[in-house]
Amino acid sequence: MKKLFMILAVTCSLHSFANKNYWQQEVSYEMKIDVNTEKHQYAGTQKLVYTNNSPDVLDKVFYHLYFNAFQPGSMMDTRSLTIEDPDPRVGSRISELQPDEEGWIRVKSLTMNGKPVRYTEVGTILEVDLPTPIQPGKKVTFEMVWDAQVPLQIRRSGWNNKEGIEFSMSQWYPKMSEYDHMGWHANPYVGREFHGIWGDFDVEITIDKDYVLGGTGLVVNGDEVGHGYGSEKARPKVVNGKLTWHFEAENVHDFVWAADPDYIHKQVQIENGPTMHFLYQDNPEFNENWEALPEYAVKAFEYMSEHFGEYPYPQYSIIQGGDGGMEYPMATLITGHRNLRSLVGVTVHEGAHSWYHGVLATNEALYEWMDEGFTSFATSLTMNELFPDPTRVPHVYAYQGYYGIVRDGKENALVTHADHYTTNRAYGVAAYSKGQVLLEQLGYIIGHEVRDQALLTYFDEWKFKHPTPNDFKRVMEKASGIELDWYFEYFMNSTHTIDYRIQEVRGMDGKVSVTLEKIGAMPMPLDVTVNFKDGRKEVHYIPLRIMRGEKADAKDWVLEEDWPWTHPTYVLDINASYNDISSIVIDESKKMADIDRSNNTVNMEDGVDFILKQ
Repeated sequence: MKKLFMILAVTCSLHSFANKNYWQQEVSYEMKIDVNTEKHQYAGTQKLVYTNNSPDVLDKVFYHLYFNAFQPGSMMDTRSLTIEDPDPRVGSRISELQPDEEGWIRVKSLTMNGKPVRYTEVGTILEVDLPTPIQPGKKVTFEMVWDAQVPLQIRRSGWNNKEGIEFSMSQWYPKMSEYDHMGWHANPYVGREFHGIWGDFDVEITIDKDYVLGGTGLVVNGDEVGHGYGSEKARPKVVNGKLTWHFEAENVHDFVWAADPDYIHKQVQIENGPTMHFLYQDNPEFNENWEALPEYAVKAFEYMSEHFGEYPYPQYSIIQGGDGGMEYPMATLITGHRNLRSLVGVTVHEGAHSWYHGVLATNEALYEWMDEGFTSFATSLTMNELFPDPTRVPHVYAYQGYYGIVRDGKENALVTHADHYTTNRAYGVAAYSKGQVLLEQLGYIIGHEVRDQALLTYFDEWKFKHPTPNDFKRVMEKASGIELDWYFEYFMNSTHTIDYRIQEVRGMDGKVSVTLEKIGAMPMPLDVTVNFKDGRKEVHYIPLRIMRGEKADAKDWVLEEDWPWTHPTYVLDINASYNDISSIVIDESKKMADIDRSNNTVNMEDGVDFILKQ
């Protein structure tokens, strides 16, 4: 862990030296809790050292109190009851909770540098007025005492999930809100995404001795808790029928744990990589799948470390719990009653989040597509590696999801805050499908090999730094030499669509003249493939003028003049006889998200001179 900390410190220092305007806040948590498993409650203490690395003077801070969302009448409850397509996992369940099933966090005392502070609980946010402003570059210490009741498991966190896991403990502690170049991010919890400050966690959890725990970080007192974490001679240290589990994690932005008395705990060491922990309940119907999972998980992490950046942490825990699959630093909660393919799939997806949520950690409330979309992209490629199938086209379902919501007229722009999409479907398609399409289509624009190499550069340059869309764009521009403002402005900031067609084809004097038309508002470079009857192919590449460059993939193609985006049509001349051509196709790769592909292809047997109808 100390080696990891030194590497991260050097990385951050190098970046700060290269960009004097870059900064981020820093936290260090020391927390101790004592769990009452019968009442599903616990008492906690927290010491939080907060470093203000910003150039701003801070006269207040904010904490997230996530458990407060699980009360009738909360913002999460009301949102679920009023949105047209509520998440079925939530529905009306919060409104039906009984007092002993609700969740809450009640702060009993809070000081800054030993002085009491004034605070107000406002739903899932604790608003704190500071007795003395925090000056730039200064550290302060907050100390808190709080009590909490764990909610009946509904969304992500809680007790007694649908598979009988006793405690799924995510969003369980008072968490300092992020303050960055955009200001405070004290968003109320209505069921969406998270954003956190990089820091170190020292967590002690005292709980009944029969419970087995897993979570973020390393168990540093394995011999005192046993359950497969200590040596063969481990002697659990039981006090009043309880064990205290001591976890440590460095440079993470959240901390999750889970506990159940029936967990089976197994682990496997990846060569030159992390230790992987697997915690699941004994179930004859699904044990075989869980026993097979480690082999797939190891291969997945090896593949992703090679293709998306080296996983930097010493461990990763795959834990049965929660309400489906949810990612956290060094750990995931997944439901486990699945067939093997599904179990591997959810593990791969949540594991891939370790790169885009865990290490790059964009503000996923604002840029959810940079996490979910990129993670889905990585998941698709990794699953193809684990379950090879030459008939399966990666990312095809993402394109279909995007086309479907465009067709229905229900799309929201990618710049929409995760909490504010008009429907759950609009959020899901934007975050998972369109975000994935954005990355795959980027390969069509700048070249797939260039994009893939740039993804590694992006990870190396921006890990542990909360990159923004512009940071990602600049990495891709530098790698490709292509200007990409237009691409992100259209595909991220608007719901404009891509739609090109072959308007007219004429054959004369041994040449073929093709008129191309831009129907959709969004411009794109075009790859136009000419298929000859003798089996040859000839690709004509038409860059956009505003790209100011060409993709590397086009080096063996016929480079045509740039297409100015203001011009609705473009005439492409092909030096070939009409009778030698079998078809002409716009984007034969189908990587461009053209919403109507029915007019992208012309078969020459339709006649020498013709105009395609709309």
